Amino acid sequence: MTALAELQELESENLLSTYRRAPVQFVRGEGARLWDDEGNEYLDFLAGISVLNVGHCNPRVVAAIREQAGRLMHVSNLFYTEPGMRLAQQLAASSLGGKVFFCNSGAEANEAALKLVRKARRGGEIVVLRDAFHGRTFGALSATPQEDKQAPFAPLVPGFKVVAKDPAALTAAVGPQTAAVLLEVVQGEGGVVPLDDELLLAARAACDRHGAALVFDEVQTGMGRTGTLWAYQQTPVVPDAITVAKSLGGGLPIGALVTGPKLAGVFAPGDHASTFAGGPLVCSAALEALAICSQPELLASVRTLGERLAAQLAELPFVASVRGRGLLLGVQLADGVDANEIVLRALSEQHLVINAPKPSVLRLEPPLIVSAEEIDDAVARLARLG
Repeated sequence: MTALAELQELESENLLSTYRRAPVQFVRGEGARLWDDEGNEYLDFLAGISVLNVGHCNPRVVAAIREQAGRLMHVSNLFYTEPGMRLAQQLAASSLGGKVFFCNSGAEANEAALKLVRKARRGGEIVVLRDAFHGRTFGALSATPQEDKQAPFAPLVPGFKVVAKDPAALTAAVGPQTAAVLLEVVQGEGGVVPLDDELLLAARAACDRHGAALVFDEVQTGMGRTGTLWAYQQTPVVPDAITVAKSLGGGLPIGALVTGPKLAGVFAPGDHASTFAGGPLVCSAALEALAICSQPELLASVRTLGERLAAQLAELPFVASVRGRGLLLGVQLADGVDANEIVLRALSEQHLVINAPKPSVLRLEPPLIVSAEEIDDAVARLARLG
């Protein structure tokens, strides 16, 4: 096993400085558990930032990867392979009933969505909400109105309009020049903030009034994370497209743009492409992950366990409030409590993996296969910090 100090030296000498890594080397995972290079066991309540909804090394996903890897891993989108066609069919059927474009990440899925709506309404503006996060590539970053993320890379892509999370403000921002409204049902990086139904209804009505598209970024909220397969299914609104990624591949990188019928015919051959997207290996893994996350009993468990976790977190002395849906929870800390300090202490002292999207907010999103006992254990570990 490579020593942590050697890995840190290799990083310093060879990797661009884009991450602040915690001083831990993980070497194995199973379910909601991780183990480091010294054999210490950790409880994972971050799930790779909602990538591992089916848990670490889910046996069904591992078996699918092994079987497919032994037969065929890549041929490009110039030819047919079955897993991608089957996955597209199941994604469309489980959501909006339109068509699918595959890519490799959430940012890429949002880039595809931006191109799609701009082709549908040439030169149209994209309306986004304050505190949104849609990715770090240039189009997705331009849709992410967070000063610390945007400022170093200006000028950005033009044509984005930022509005407050207010129904009247959103309604006023949408007009004949609008190509789309792009939003998250729950703003993850914005502090785990669910959007009110009133705001979603205003977005739907404004888009319908002016012929604009309504796109929901379900990169973090999809695949059962909120207690339904897609978060929009808990709202009174059906969007015209959703973007999906993170947990879709069961641990492998894949993203997808899924349209409803209205936008299914916009793209033509040559409009967009991705070399690795929709390959047989990752799509075989994604077929298993989607099947697991679609199980009604699992989704019911996510809702029940989410309520259990939220109720227990709210009782902690350093917690002001808890918000979110299902097993995507944001913990607003009491005044003066540093979320980043809690994250580091949880890792080093309690072997609990969580993170902090904001300086005063903890984010907890365990694998969906987590047990009630593990929920209780995680809260007990947090309680010992306070």
